[in-house]
Amino acid sequence: MAKVRITETALRDAHQSLLATRMRTRDMVPIAEEMDKVGYFSVEAWGGATFDTCIRYLNEDPWERLRNLKSEFNKTPIQMLLRGQNLVGYKHYPDDVVTKFVEKSYENGVDIFRVFDALNDIRNMEKAIKVAKAQGAHVQGTISYTISPVHTLDDFVDLAKELEALDCDSVAIKDMAGLITPSAAYDLVSKLKEETDLLVDLHCHCTSGMTPISYYAACQAGVDILDTAISPLSWGTSQPPTESMVAALQGTPYDTELDLKQLASIKKYFEDIKEKYATILDPIAESIDADVLLYQIPGGMLSNLISQLKEQNALDRYNDVLEEMPRVRKDMGYPPLVTPTSQIVGIQAVMNVLGGERYKTVSNEVKEYMKGNYGRPPAPVDPEISKKIIGDEEVITCRPGDLLEPEFDKYKSEGMEKGFVKTDEDALTYAMYPPIAPKFLKGEAVEEELKAPSIVDDEIGIPTQYNVEVDGDVYEVKIMPTGFMEVEETEKGPFTPVEGGVFSSMQGMVIKVNVNVGDKVSEGSTIAVIEAMKMENDIQSEVEGVVKEIFVEPGDAVSAGDILMVIE
Repeated sequence: MAKVRITETALRDAHQSLLATRMRTRDMVPIAEEMDKVGYFSVEAWGGATFDTCIRYLNEDPWERLRNLKSEFNKTPIQMLLRGQNLVGYKHYPDDVVTKFVEKSYENGVDIFRVFDALNDIRNMEKAIKVAKAQGAHVQGTISYTISPVHTLDDFVDLAKELEALDCDSVAIKDMAGLITPSAAYDLVSKLKEETDLLVDLHCHCTSGMTPISYYAACQAGVDILDTAISPLSWGTSQPPTESMVAALQGTPYDTELDLKQLASIKKYFEDIKEKYATILDPIAESIDADVLLYQIPGGMLSNLISQLKEQNALDRYNDVLEEMPRVRKDMGYPPLVTPTSQIVGIQAVMNVLGGERYKTVSNEVKEYMKGNYGRPPAPVDPEISKKIIGDEEVITCRPGDLLEPEFDKYKSEGMEKGFVKTDEDALTYAMYPPIAPKFLKGEAVEEELKAPSIVDDEIGIPTQYNVEVDGDVYEVKIMPTGFMEVEETEKGPFTPVEGGVFSSMQGMVIKVNVNVGDKVSEGSTIAVIEAMKMENDIQSEVEGVVKEIFVEPGDAVSAGDILMVIE
């Protein structure tokens, strides 16, 4: 038995799981030199949601974060989480963008690429793996672990063999919901060690509470690497505590040989960091929730779900949504619930419950998923549901990336013309997030204050509703972003809303306005697109008419009930 190596997740997954990915680079750099001395297998410090959060909330350049950390970590490899063809976004990007992104990530400091696909569709991982290997990086192919009637041990092992055939250096079992039992961990790790020559890494979240036991079972089966988080940022939806696992394995054949005294000073540093970010810490994310074994919902997804229901004043429907999730997942062919499929399934479940009719409203991502544009689902989708969502549209069977036209040069030249793209890295940032990147790259973004994240992980607006007393009469006043007011007299009858007003049904960000003032629109036509919880939702006109006024533009944050435009 060789010693077990440790990947430390404090700088990426741990704060993504517990602190809404809000840790600043300036809180990472001071401890990096100390972390570099520990002897970790790697430090996971980039990728996942960190890229998005840097430019959306922190007014930080993610590429600069990577370079700053690389200058501190001289011995320890920096690891990133890459969503295959999705990179660090929520949709597939063309091969030229994937190639350039992986090359630049390596050049700026990524040593180990953990590449996964939400559907375990290896076609979506191939390009990123090949490019990373060509750079000379260590590539960790990934099994997104889940439990369903269609997922078997043999399927996971077959996927690992395909990853080995692509020349991966190691394989990660990515158990994002903390579902793997000790016996399942033992069986899967044993089989992977028997049937492949890959290093095996087990990455679990503690949501169900049984992860440390599963980790020990994996050690007995011959696991090579375990993912842990320094104790202040561990447990709950994060990983098991680094110090606890190091102590538990001391004196066994699996001894990590890491020094607990060294880890103690790192622990002390992150205790202060946790205190600094206390307002962001979600009690739900920090607690153990064995219900995950019933609903299979990753912890980060649970806290997002609660916040979304709060925003819609529908927290009383929480249990209904939990029960709807497995039904939606079955309808969609049992995708593992990890970004972006966790958002796609989760938001659809919310829409099904709140909309009063299943699949009456669907996000653009659900339509794309049903058309095969995310890849091959583990099981066939429900044909009736598919017909309801996409009608007779053809479902693709090829690798989705093959249908995408190159667009890196387009984004680069467009951004340079407009003056906010100066480097290839800027161009990639723009290509990842066209709606939000320009504001950041132009230097117009501001760092959000450290306060509790908004209730659907989007911008917090000022209050828009007040009670106002005039001459003894109480009026309810809504401040509209248009200069209009809706006034509701509490004693003298209802208010009159803006005639022809089109209102947002959700909190989110406007990413597209499809009409201009004076345009004629037909009933059912898409007039705007709002991104809510990283999913795109079409806003459709309920009437035939003419656009009289438009009150929003791309990049604007809106709340549920905000007026978007007037159609007469």
